[in-house]
Amino acid sequence: MGIRQKLLSFLFSQLILVLMVSNHNNAMGLKLGYYHKTCPNAESIISKTTYRFISRAPTLAAPLLRMHFHDCFVRGCDGSVLLNSTKTSISEKDAIPNQSLRGYHVIDAVKSAVEEACPGVVSCADILALVARDSVSMIHGPYWKVPLGRRDGRVSILNEVFAELPAPFANITQLKQMFAAKGLNTKDLAVLSGRGHTIGTSHCLGFTNRLYNFTGKGDTDPSMDPNYIVKLKQKCKPRDTTALVEMDPGSFKTFDEAYYTLVAKRRGLFQSDSALLDDPETKAYVILQASTHGSTFAKDFAESMVKMGQVGVLTGNQGEIRKHCALVN
Repeated sequence: MGIRQKLLSFLFSQLILVLMVSNHNNAMGLKLGYYHKTCPNAESIISKTTYRFISRAPTLAAPLLRMHFHDCFVRGCDGSVLLNSTKTSISEKDAIPNQSLRGYHVIDAVKSAVEEACPGVVSCADILALVARDSVSMIHGPYWKVPLGRRDGRVSILNEVFAELPAPFANITQLKQMFAAKGLNTKDLAVLSGRGHTIGTSHCLGFTNRLYNFTGKGDTDPSMDPNYIVKLKQKCKPRDTTALVEMDPGSFKTFDEAYYTLVAKRRGLFQSDSALLDDPETKAYVILQASTHGSTFAKDFAESMVKMGQVGVLTGNQGEIRKHCALVN
């Protein structure tokens, strides 16, 4: 390794250290039962309102979970993904990776119900973290305790999404670096990949390059099962931007470990799924969950979600408590 590479590696490691210390210090401001005195029924109101929607439309659980993930990876878990664009600034919500998110109406309904009980007390960032947890639990996924006390950010910038959010075509080196920058380790990467892709659907646009033009020569991705490519081509034609495909065929509405079985068989939809087989630690995790019917997945998932939910949080006097989740006060 040359001097320049060593220097860049050192600077990157120092940046990660600074970010981890910052995350840790702010996360210390979060605690269980944070609204016990100021809004004692907050968590109950949030759960009941969320259930009204998930009981009728369980497929909303996946985009609501993704919304929390997308929020935390850009500017931290500060509700910035919920903000509308303004005349002077295009927000995260309008970035291409976020245009497939659904469920903003659920967040708005929950916020309205909470505001009626306790005006100006509960942040949109906390509401999003709780709605994501409750949605997963309501489709028979794991339940985890959510430390609260997040404040809402006042800034949301479209271009930051492309710099901070892991792309579906990211390789394993890029993924590990992006997770490390958030204070998340390689195991968290393997676990949280299962998070987003064990439930829900994806537009063909996210992976058609793997089917038709992987290296620009009209070829397919050699890391994908060729039989699976044939099936996907039947659903996704070249330049198809509207069709939807199940991320986890047969159980896309159910939170389970089947994602890892598919990845192990080289049937993950995205390059970022296949990338999990390119690292010894992530590959070992994939094989473990695939061969043991997800023996530790629920527990691991709960632990990683708590860690992710503490990334870059605003606490104390930082940020604000929005009156409406789509608008800065």
